[in-house]
Formats: sequence, structure tokens, C-alpha cells
Amino acid sequence: MTPLTRRDPREELGRLELPIFPLVRFVLVGVHYPENVGAAARAIKTMGFRSLWLVRPGRLAAPSHEMARKMAVKSLDVLEASRTVDALADALDGVSLVLATSGRRGVSGVLSPRAAGRLARHAAARQQQVAVVFGNEKTGLGRAELTLAHERIRIPMAADQPSINLAQAVQLLAYECLMAALEDHG
Repeated sequence: MTPLTRRDPREELGRLELPIFPLVRFVLVGVHYPENVGAAARAIKTMGFRSLWLVRPGRLAAPSHEMARKMAVKSLDVLEASRTVDALADALDGVSLVLATSGRRGVSGVLSPRAAGRLARHAAARQQQVAVVFGNEKTGLGRAELTLAHERIRIPMAADQPSINLAQAVQLLAYECLMAALEDHG
């Protein structure tokens, strides 16, 4: 590398610590499948985040389940540190900004994942805790849960599908939060 060559900060993510990382938590409400719990842990860790919360997970969706552990490749620390609570309000305690995902159509004022990432970055810059909330694999978040959100996020899709896989949605939102934070870092 010559003195005039600037390194892309994304190449150093293994060593990178951004102020946003400890301020964003990813909350899975009513998750059914242990594979999604493990894959979500892996998804957030690959983007630098560490805080995974489970609200009323299904009987099998325990972090200790064999399939959750199998899917959490090199992310057992995040999986084992995940917090399980009985109510969404408990997972949102101390949070200043709640971003909730929704696949519901016909709702106005929803954010794109990119806009949500930027909003999370701005809140984190003010040292505010942020929660990105996801519903279960079958029905998503209910109306009561959505009312706890300050903003709603919808992931746009080109195909006629009602939604994407839960862990993929977690990955996508974690990525957008990371990319927004890198704009300040870079």
C-alpha cells in the first residue's frame, strides 16, 4: 500500500469498534425456530453488534437448542449472552428509539432499511439506546407491538413474496446500521 492509498474501513471490520455497536439491540418477538435465533446471532455479530433479545420465544427457540448453536457460527458469545424476557416492554426498557419491522402493506410513513440505519446512527450519536424489533416467522409483529415503535420499517421486495426470512431481515437491518455508522467513521 502506497502512502497515497487510502484503506477502505470496511476491510478492517474485524478490528473495528464503532460507538453504535453497544447502543443497538436486535429484538426478536415470538420467534419459533431455533435456527433463526442462531442465524440472527451470527447476522448481528458479522456486522459488529452484540445485543440480541428474545421476547416470549417459542418452546424450541432457546439459545441453548442444538440447532441455534449450530447456526450461530463463530457467534456463540452473542447467542449465549442473549437476553430472554416475557414482554416487549421489558426488552425496550431504557431504549430511546424503537424501530419495528413490518411487512404490512397499506401503511404510510414506513422507513426503508437504509433510512432506519441512518436514524439509528443519529440516535446512537446522542448516546441513545436503539432497538430494532422483528416479529415472528409466521405473523410478524401484532398491532399492539407495533404501537410501541417510534418508526416502522418495511423491506422492499421485487418479487411477490409476503416477507423474507427472519434472520435475513436481521442481517439486512444490521448491515444498514453498520453502513450508516461507517459514513461517520470513514
